[in-house]
Amino acid sequence: MNSQGRHFLQIPGPSPVPERVLRAIGMPVIDHRGPEFQKLGREVLDGCKSIFKTSGPVIIYPSSGTGAWEAAIVNTLSPGDRVLMVETGHFATQWRQMAARWGLEVDFVDGDWRHGVDPSVVEARLAEDRAHAIKAVMVVHNETSTGATSRIADVRKTMDQAHHPALLMVDTISSLGSCEYKHDEWNVDVTVSCSQKGLMLPPGLGFTAVSKKALAASKSNKLPRSYWDWEDMLKANAGGSFPYTPSTNLLYGLREAIALLLEEGLDAVFDRHQRLAAATRAAVRAWGLEVLCQEPLDYSPVLTAVLLPDGHDADRFRKIVLDKFNMSLGAGLSKLAGKVFRIGHLGECNELTLMAALSGIEMGLDLAGIPHQAGGVTAAMASLRELGNTRENTLKVAMA
Repeated sequence: MNSQGRHFLQIPGPSPVPERVLRAIGMPVIDHRGPEFQKLGREVLDGCKSIFKTSGPVIIYPSSGTGAWEAAIVNTLSPGDRVLMVETGHFATQWRQMAARWGLEVDFVDGDWRHGVDPSVVEARLAEDRAHAIKAVMVVHNETSTGATSRIADVRKTMDQAHHPALLMVDTISSLGSCEYKHDEWNVDVTVSCSQKGLMLPPGLGFTAVSKKALAASKSNKLPRSYWDWEDMLKANAGGSFPYTPSTNLLYGLREAIALLLEEGLDAVFDRHQRLAAATRAAVRAWGLEVLCQEPLDYSPVLTAVLLPDGHDADRFRKIVLDKFNMSLGAGLSKLAGKVFRIGHLGECNELTLMAALSGIEMGLDLAGIPHQAGGVTAAMASLRELGNTRENTLKVAMA
């Protein structure tokens, strides 16, 4: 294996951790019940609100995103409750499995793993539910396994048009901090996320942003919980503390990551991700390969999943790229195993990082003998040039 130079981590999370964040995590461990930590706790709890775009509470767990999924379920629902979910990919399917294990009845809409949620399907299912048996609509915002996003604002609009009281729960595990998200404006009840994607931290923190409606549901639902209980967390969070030992050093890193995002400006962060994603898709098309996501409105700014021609093993291709160029690409998950590879372009990623990654992929396609045309890297550069000029002209107009 070629270990020269730095390793290129181009998977869609965990994403590379910026040096500023690494240095912050390296701070000495402090008393998590002392006044210095309480100050840190208040800073990160308030700072998270700006990232989720909410005025309500954001609860931070020492957990993975899967833990935040479970927290969303056990704090709001009861055994036998019916929930509506859509099969957008591997992670929507996993969330469904968790819901079933908690005794929920899951109305799971089949999907092809190449699109986000169709809001009209949600509206139709809710319109049929005249008895309001469905207690929650659960949607993955950015399906990390496929590179397709779902239009959450449109999903909420269809729920309102159906006059349905169900809670709206959204998984932003791979989208928060990388693409536009508005917890309050889109009237989301529970937003689930984690630390190792757009927030540019190591794994270890889970988040739930909760609405007043979700908090009200937590007062009367019947699922048991202890570690995940919102009430215990919110009581302690009021003073900047936690009911059990938090991930103190990750919270130092979180404070720095929030500062990085706000220094760049969230709109600029989202714009950068869109530019890098468009350039990546330009490269894929120039190679003559196929972007897995088929709906342009659903294209992910976080990652691009690339479908290889029949008869070619994506895992073999990924191994060649790793061995020859010291670069990790994302694997295809479950039914996509061996069929796709995934290019992460999120977090601490800029134009030069992306161009290096695409160069490694183009050389890897040659070495793996995968049929393609040359020129993907050139097409990506042209896309970045065009989008950069458009952005510059837009800024000039805005400043005039």
